[in-house]
Amino acid sequence: MNDPLSVTYSARLRRVCEYIERHLDEPLSLEILSRMAHSSPFHFHRQFTAWSGLPLYRYIQWLRLRRASWRLAFNPRDKVIDIALDAGFQNPESFTRAFKTAFGQSPRQFRKRADWAAWHQRVPKLVLQEQHVMDVKIVSFPHTQVAMLSHLGAPDRVNESAAKFIEWRRTTGLSPVASSQTFGIAWHDPDTTPPETFRFDICGSVERPIPHNDVGVINGEIPAGRCAVVRHHGSLDSLSDSVWYLFREWLPTSGETTRDFPVFFLYRNFVHEVAEHELETDIFLPLR
Repeated sequence: MNDPLSVTYSARLRRVCEYIERHLDEPLSLEILSRMAHSSPFHFHRQFTAWSGLPLYRYIQWLRLRRASWRLAFNPRDKVIDIALDAGFQNPESFTRAFKTAFGQSPRQFRKRADWAAWHQRVPKLVLQEQHVMDVKIVSFPHTQVAMLSHLGAPDRVNESAAKFIEWRRTTGLSPVASSQTFGIAWHDPDTTPPETFRFDICGSVERPIPHNDVGVINGEIPAGRCAVVRHHGSLDSLSDSVWYLFREWLPTSGETTRDFPVFFLYRNFVHEVAEHELETDIFLPLR
């Protein structure tokens, strides 16, 4: 399936997916999408389903429902009716039915206590953006004091810890999102680490030590040092592909050796604030 015709065919359908991601707030007609794929509208449904594994309009609905779930969980001021309309539903009732069918919780239940483990089990693997050759730079990362909340347990539940950290930031004002940086420290590979021993630290930069609190947020640091850094564009679902690019493609030919500190991420924006294709995440690989 790597012959030139197959590559061209796949590239056309990827362009369709990228167009869908960028225009989720707009009507997405079969005529426009099939024309982008150089296909007849009569056959495009079957082509898209065979390639992506999902019917076209089901694929679009999943993308909209994913976005709605992040807004419900992390944007408490957004009204359910506004989220429903932005997801392409005519009224909150039809949105509630579709959301509960998809995730097993109503929108209000999800907002109150999201079951992220079930969310990950239910959401299908979607065809999102493809990573290309990446521009790796070497930088001197400064010593950074952070407020840190360690997530210990299944990777699928990291968003539960993220919600606690976001609420701590919001209520204390000690690491405001508008003026602080947000990091994630990946102590373990989620694909090879038993869930019960998986650790991922969620961090926000601070200017001074934070006081003791009942949430479990503690003082920490990201040490200064040389790092290889690459910018990942798009969905966090494919973040590991960019991490592996550093290890498989760049590191063996770089002449560099790694330092004894885990890979960490700098989140430049957030999925509940921008569309998935607009996400930007810097990946840092510590070097000697």
